[in-house]
Amino acid sequence: MRRLWLIFAQAVTIAVAILFVLQAFRPGWLGGRGVETANSGVQILQEKAGDPDTRQVASFSGAAQRALPSVVHIFTTQEVQSQRNPLMNDPLFRHFFGDRLGDEKQQRAGLGSGVVVSADGYILTNNHVVEGADQIEVAAEDGRKFKAEVVGTDPESDLAVLRIPASAKLSPIIFAQPRTLKVGDVVLAIGNPFGVGQTVTSGIVSALDRTHLGINTFEDFIQTDAAINPGNSGGALVDSNGALVGINTAIYSQSGGSMGIGFAIPVSLAQNVLEQIIKTGGVTRGWIGVEVQEITPELAESFKLPDSSGALIAGVVRNAPADKAGIKPGDILVAVEDKPIKDAQVMLEVIAAQEPGRAVNFTLRRNGKQVTLPVSIGKRPKPAKQAQ
Repeated sequence: MRRLWLIFAQAVTIAVAILFVLQAFRPGWLGGRGVETANSGVQILQEKAGDPDTRQVASFSGAAQRALPSVVHIFTTQEVQSQRNPLMNDPLFRHFFGDRLGDEKQQRAGLGSGVVVSADGYILTNNHVVEGADQIEVAAEDGRKFKAEVVGTDPESDLAVLRIPASAKLSPIIFAQPRTLKVGDVVLAIGNPFGVGQTVTSGIVSALDRTHLGINTFEDFIQTDAAINPGNSGGALVDSNGALVGINTAIYSQSGGSMGIGFAIPVSLAQNVLEQIIKTGGVTRGWIGVEVQEITPELAESFKLPDSSGALIAGVVRNAPADKAGIKPGDILVAVEDKPIKDAQVMLEVIAAQEPGRAVNFTLRRNGKQVTLPVSIGKRPKPAKQAQ
């Protein structure tokens, strides 16, 4: 018995030694990765040749390839007046030199990105990309360039719609289903950062429904850590299937470059604005003519409120719908058509979503009592153009 055990042990030892030698000098004989000898004589391990599509690696190449042809570069030029030479204020100086050192016109260039949303040539981008532009040029992924015209803009959501000739035959992007995005989903940001050319960056959805950022009047941002830089504005934020989930709009940055906090307008808001602009040339929103104030814990205590939810009516525009309905300064709006009002931002969005001319019930808290008033919704005035 002992002899048989010794023979078995010797056989196992010899087998292990053979495997060790083969692994060290001929690993290709054992399967897996083969050994290649470089010109330097150094042995390297290299993956076996095969079908690239069968490689088991994490990749979003398919999503990027589906979306890339739909993202364009936008180049704008704007004619601006240079600063007047202060010497021109001297009459004696002007007598000898005339107006040659007066105001001069200069060209200011800008760049951004856009998303092709229709085979008819419609392109969705940010309003700040094309605002004030005298000329707009769109460059497709394949290098072709087209002159673009502005169909309409919506400064309050920072969206704009452009159009190029339908003969361009650019590939429109596929829209994702609204409100299906979740925190943690992988997203790709596509655009033209710093004008270097079309670029894809990846990240995840860091947060949803971001408001109170002071970027736009109407805010409902997707927050992502996918790198977004100057030039990405108006570009596409797509999911892992290559479907559009947002329009890249802004970044939080102390250096001017990406710091891992970017914001995109969700596809639900973008689609609503897009459809209205194409149909009417602009966006129509509801309005009642009030100034509102956030309810702080201190205000809630002074008004003897159970919590700080709702919106405090700080002022009412004379003869506006709210004034005609009997809403007064000091009232606290708590619901519109049974939809709870959490804060002033929610109130603004809920009222804007109402159809002008329609009577809507507003629930308010006044002197400790709850009252309901019907308000005929008006049309929100267009915002005054900001100084250039």
